[in-house]
Amino acid sequence: MYIANRQNTNVYNALDLSPFDPSVYNFERGRPDAFETRIESAPHNPVHNIIGGVMADMQSPLDPIFFLHHANIDRLWHAWALPDGKGMPASTASYWSGNFRYASNLTIQRNKTYYPGWLGYDYADNSKPTALPPQAESAPRLIRVQAQGGQMLNRPPVGQFATVPGRVIAANRRSLGAAQNIGLADNSVTVQIPLQAADAQTVRDLVSAAKDSSAPAPASGFQSAKVVLDGVQLTGAGQGGGFFYNVYLNLPESGDVSSSRRQYFLGTIGAFELAGAAHHGGGTLEYPATAVLGNLEGSDLREINVSLVRVNGNNAPRGQVMLIKEARLEVSNEEPWDRSTPPPKSGCYC
Repeated sequence: MYIANRQNTNVYNALDLSPFDPSVYNFERGRPDAFETRIESAPHNPVHNIIGGVMADMQSPLDPIFFLHHANIDRLWHAWALPDGKGMPASTASYWSGNFRYASNLTIQRNKTYYPGWLGYDYADNSKPTALPPQAESAPRLIRVQAQGGQMLNRPPVGQFATVPGRVIAANRRSLGAAQNIGLADNSVTVQIPLQAADAQTVRDLVSAAKDSSAPAPASGFQSAKVVLDGVQLTGAGQGGGFFYNVYLNLPESGDVSSSRRQYFLGTIGAFELAGAAHHGGGTLEYPATAVLGNLEGSDLREINVSLVRVNGNNAPRGQVMLIKEARLEVSNEEPWDRSTPPPKSGCYC
């Protein structure tokens, strides 16, 4: 199972139980609290990032660990869906039509991936994880296992970055404020984006309308918000991976919020996410933020704080690893999530 240039093999710091929170009932990306989105943000992407090397780019299948990792992601999906499929569309729904395409001559019918048995296999352990496993720590001629205490989460220090006021980005899209030229190193940092009073009210209005579908549409016409990291590049030190950053919105200024981190969490950023963005033609990452802003309803939204919390593997690069040309809060007239009637469920997840 050896391949050169891996940064780490211990992925403990990439593990995450948030996809198994009881609130995660829907499956499809684009619906609120969707498992598909949750498990991609964590632990799928962070494992790619922590291992590093080719696992942190679009050639990740060259590393044999890729297949162990994805088999486990599939097992976790199956464990989450048992016993009744939760909010997964029925196997006859349009979601499962067509093919997954991995390369020009490598495709699979989507509906065959609905249930492992349809591909002729099952897992010996289909139980849902309820706690992180003990971490194995290696030492000369010895492996000892220790239970891990929970890591504290509080807002990192605010960095000093140039800010720019709101501006039109494109038709029906507007930046409400931005910070520019953000360098990320082996520390955590908070990027502060001040908002004008009218723009803060725009955010409050769209959040209220998103939470209550019967509420009138905001006068501004904007329906959703997202945090956009634009013009993101890795430095030479960061290209091999071995690290990532959790991205949070408006963490409290003080106090440990590790037990409620889900309500502030937007996603992750590392070499793997940037490789995916480059594969699709750019260095821009977008994080839907309407739901998280809804969790903060009632708080003062005259400034937006985007916290980038560094997570390292045992062997992680030092110094500056990433440059972000601009971080902004953007609003648009796109609906915040899929409001259509969910597709019917089948009578049996089997």
